[in-house]
Amino acid sequence: MMTSLPTLAGSLATLVFVGATMPMLVKALRSRDLTSYSSGNLILINVGNAIYSVYVFHLPPGPLWILHAFYIVSSALMLFWSRRYAPGRTDGRIHPSRRLQNG
Repeated sequence: MMTSLPTLAGSLATLVFVGATMPMLVKALRSRDLTSYSSGNLILINVGNAIYSVYVFHLPPGPLWILHAFYIVSSALMLFWSRRYAPGRTDGRIHPSRRLQNG
């Protein structure tokens, strides 16, 4: 079965975008420091992804579905982590940026 050039290009681009985003996600997960990410921006990204999903998932299945699904998951994780590990949480955990100050 022959794969079309646009499908091959879309698959390759998806791999490149995922590969470029993974270090950011790994660093955010390990450090739990998401203070450099604006809550407003993370919320807008998630809203935009939700709206764009109406368009993407009405297209035939293909590399764009995979790429968009990855963006949905990664942006939702970033928003969740930014709230979960936010400085000043009152659940008893010390934020990593404050560990040096607290001993």
